Amino acid sequence: MSFLHKKADNDAAGHVSAAEEVHDTSTGTMEDVEAVMKKYDRESNVRVWEGIPGQVIRWLMAGFSLFCLYLTLFDKSLPEKRLTLFLGLIIIIGYLNFPMRKNHVKPNSVPWYDVIIMVVGAFPFFYFAFNAQDILLKSYNQLSKDPFMLTIAIIGILALVELCRRSVGVPILCVVGLLLIYTFANVRFGKVIYDLFYTTNGLMNTPVNVCQKYIVVFIIFGAFLERTGISNFFIQLANCIAGKYAGGPAKVAVISSALCGMVSGSSVGNTVTTGSVTIPMMKDTGYKPEFAGAVEAASSTGGQIMPPIMGAAAFLMADFVGVPYSNIIVRAILPALLYFTGIFISVHLEAKKLGLSGIPKEKLPVFKLLIRKIYLLLPLVMLVIWVSGNYMTMQKAASYAIVLSVIVSLFDKENRISVTKCIDALEAGGRGVISVAVACGVAGIISGSITMTGLANDLINGIISVANGKLIIALLLTMLCCIVLGMGVPTTANYCIMAATCAPILVRMGVPTLAAHFFVFYFGIVADITPPVALAAYAGSAIAKANPMKTAFTASKLAIAVFIVPYVFCFNPAMLLIDTTPLKVVQIFITSLIGVFGLSSSLEGFLSVKMSVPVRVLMAAGGLMLIDPSLMTDVVGILLIVGCCVWQTAQKKKTA
Repeated sequence: MSFLHKKADNDAAGHVSAAEEVHDTSTGTMEDVEAVMKKYDRESNVRVWEGIPGQVIRWLMAGFSLFCLYLTLFDKSLPEKRLTLFLGLIIIIGYLNFPMRKNHVKPNSVPWYDVIIMVVGAFPFFYFAFNAQDILLKSYNQLSKDPFMLTIAIIGILALVELCRRSVGVPILCVVGLLLIYTFANVRFGKVIYDLFYTTNGLMNTPVNVCQKYIVVFIIFGAFLERTGISNFFIQLANCIAGKYAGGPAKVAVISSALCGMVSGSSVGNTVTTGSVTIPMMKDTGYKPEFAGAVEAASSTGGQIMPPIMGAAAFLMADFVGVPYSNIIVRAILPALLYFTGIFISVHLEAKKLGLSGIPKEKLPVFKLLIRKIYLLLPLVMLVIWVSGNYMTMQKAASYAIVLSVIVSLFDKENRISVTKCIDALEAGGRGVISVAVACGVAGIISGSITMTGLANDLINGIISVANGKLIIALLLTMLCCIVLGMGVPTTANYCIMAATCAPILVRMGVPTLAAHFFVFYFGIVADITPPVALAAYAGSAIAKANPMKTAFTASKLAIAVFIVPYVFCFNPAMLLIDTTPLKVVQIFITSLIGVFGLSSSLEGFLSVKMSVPVRVLMAAGGLMLIDPSLMTDVVGILLIVGCCVWQTAQKKKTA
């Protein structure tokens, strides 16, 4: 899923035009970037429409976006009617955009079998939508024993699953397939089909409902926001802030990817688009290819946990946990700062170790000129104010932000939004909705299967039994489950799966509900850079022309904070501002920051000078001890880290 659609026009995303200047054989060209997108990002494998058919599809997508806005803002009909109508339209536009096999597409062509699948697959949803009141009055026995109703339900589910394979990928379907096999083995066939299609426990579960109510309008907002040139503004702003310092390009990558990634909603997409600029810059400065690709992948992945947008999962989390959206983004600030601080520390130490310099001053953007475009941030700022202050619903806030993005663009000659660009934005928004809605629908199948079979309860009891009352063991096992289940799964569906399967484990172990959901969300996201299925890292390695597995391991090392911070807020929820005081928050943040510093420097093997193995072990031990919130472990951990720092300083003086 992509809030900032990844295939923007050059005039809408200045970083793409910059990437076109990359011709060095040691880095990926624009052709390489497109190849990477097609290989790792399913959303880029779309049909090619040209001429009159292209215009028809373009207006169809724009019309779909407008209809989604209408459903979100004004439609008051039954949820079952609204959601099935939404899914039916998703089936139509989905099959018009995504071919059966990637890279086997002729312009303006849709095979006859895709037309049949599209029409037959959409029919069950439209039939349900237009007969919702009558269908809802029928009992389970009436529907499950009616051959026609049972058949259309099966067809609708299969059509959505196939579209998921085309637009999202196979990994999530592996999870779905295993769960369905288990479900059919334990529950009556008719009952399974009935629950998955005709109730809100399946396809129309919370994920699709949240997608249709909230996420759609934010995707469209992101498409409009992109046309204002905000991505290029973020990159240039990061250059002004950090470009001149040691290893400047890598620090630019961290900042710009955090800013762009928070609204992109796609680790892979953000790695490719932003990385097409930052990775060549890092390599030119002197960073190794695998390090350059890893920095971009880790930073882009971290964008999913960066408030205020946090991809799309923040909206889902608010609905799952039952707290306001503003509550989620405020509590996400400290963990996100620690995550990016950890990457920043590693990048800085690597630059010092290699003796790298920053970007020459004459090549940096002029801050006085750049700051004149600060108004580009106004739509984002106002969106946060409107939502956080509860002045209006999230849907209305995003709608007003769309209008505001059009207004602010009028002050920029280079990126002024015209009628044509408005249609472009609506088209991009409509296309961006497809994979998100499909992933949410399939996540509903997963959730429904788990609910019907009681599998979630079995998993919870199993892990609690193995943990034997030890929270650290339950956290470790839950972490492994999240990483495995999250491999190759988009952000939105990823969190839905984790919320249904893994979060209840921690809640039963006494972890606050919000902390449990943050824990599983973080470790689901980190699957994008964790071997063996580290899609974001592989995308970064393709641009950097580096070894994919080395890049993935390096990215995991750089993102060490995300492997530590979730444990901190489970042991001490003060980091998430739960039942705490300002003093406790400051204390936990400082000790966590010191711990992240210790681990990052240990993994880099460098501080003032190269570290010996014993010093690295002590630094790592000190960092790990700061996970536990008790006073004794904090004191010992800080003493170990401070002692190692003093030793490093002494060694530097001795060497000099």
